[in-house]
Amino acid sequence: MRPLATLVTALLVTLSPCHLVTLSPCHAEEWPGWRGPRGDGTSLESGVPLEWGPKKNVRWKVAIPGIGHSSPAIWGDRVFVTTCIEDERPKGKKLDKKAPRTGKRVLLCLDRRTGTVTWQRTILSGKLEPKHPLNSFASGTPVTDGTHVWVSFLDDPDMRVYCYDVAGNKVWEKSPGKLLSVHGFCTSPILHKNLLILNGDQDARAYLVALDKKTGAERWRADRPNRTRSYCTPILIPDPKRPGVTQLVLSGSKCVTGYNADTGDLLWIHRGPTEQYVASLVYLDGVLFLTTGFPHRHLMGISPEGEGDVTGSKHVRWHIPHKINRDHGASYVPSPLGHDGHFFVVSDAGYLSCLEAKTGKRLWMRQLGTRHSASPVLVQGHLVVPDDDGITWVVKAGPAFEVVHKNVLGEAIFASPAVSRGQLFLRGEKHLYCIGRARN
Repeated sequence: MRPLATLVTALLVTLSPCHLVTLSPCHAEEWPGWRGPRGDGTSLESGVPLEWGPKKNVRWKVAIPGIGHSSPAIWGDRVFVTTCIEDERPKGKKLDKKAPRTGKRVLLCLDRRTGTVTWQRTILSGKLEPKHPLNSFASGTPVTDGTHVWVSFLDDPDMRVYCYDVAGNKVWEKSPGKLLSVHGFCTSPILHKNLLILNGDQDARAYLVALDKKTGAERWRADRPNRTRSYCTPILIPDPKRPGVTQLVLSGSKCVTGYNADTGDLLWIHRGPTEQYVASLVYLDGVLFLTTGFPHRHLMGISPEGEGDVTGSKHVRWHIPHKINRDHGASYVPSPLGHDGHFFVVSDAGYLSCLEAKTGKRLWMRQLGTRHSASPVLVQGHLVVPDDDGITWVVKAGPAFEVVHKNVLGEAIFASPAVSRGQLFLRGEKHLYCIGRARN
């Protein structure tokens, strides 16, 4: 027989890393950036509580300084979140409404187990850009690979991108170009292989840009048509027609487009169906699901198999136009979900719809809250749908409408949830909440 120490060593070598990190289950997922590990808001976690309150199933609650609508990014025991701390106006002086607002854009790293702030860095300080009243000065979600974390902000009129290591040391800073937008900035960076990719849609010469994630050096740049602002984060999907190719799909600037994520080469374009976009797309059963936008609301299912201009072609599987949706059936800001042959979308006015993915047939539509900004997530076969009033609706993700829980935390929620290692993270207007089972 081998000695006990040898057996233990062999066991530790053969165990996957998930067995070696605290007490997390083997299937535990990281939540590296906007909308999670697949960029579509879905979680494969189990054991996540679907019912909570101000005290029930709240593992910790931590005040976050300033204001921000970005979501947390989580890797291991680190939680990254951005915020903007506005400078105080001088007291005793008449308020000059024309004077520029100033403040500090900040990146925080928290301990996932306790909520303790491990480190805090001021990324950018100075004049704040114009923005929409429903936007914030820290709306872009960070992205991390567990070794480094990347964030982007608007240093009016320039987009700025920053790389830090997870210990809080600055690695590099770059500006890929100007970003002109009357409503501010909210696109989030995404990672593909060794590339960091950002959307530069704007009311001027617009671009998609890929930077080397290690150095910030530019690797490719793609011109965007129409020169119209958008606020969308791209998604990555496997190309169903071109083996080995990953498509980068982006809605915005009066079109929907698919690019080769490695090179930035345009693969296909669908023109329209409206002018401006905020919500990210999702992909399910060979169909890209689009919800938009301004000035008109549309729902559309598009095949990513086309080449060139696919407007009005057989690659548009189905289309529900504005005259049917109005402000109820489609969303402008919240991004949708796909699950088990169905798409789910909650409108800004709070109407949640379920549609057949392949046909676009609407199976049901019911109102939840009165105003929704956050994008829902899918957990354990349920939709977790926060509204702006701080109520989180938990609804079964299926062809029949059923509300399972209605959870109230007591403060407004504008940020989209994150899910990692059996826990749900909700960013309220003033606090970050970790929802999880009580420790044994």
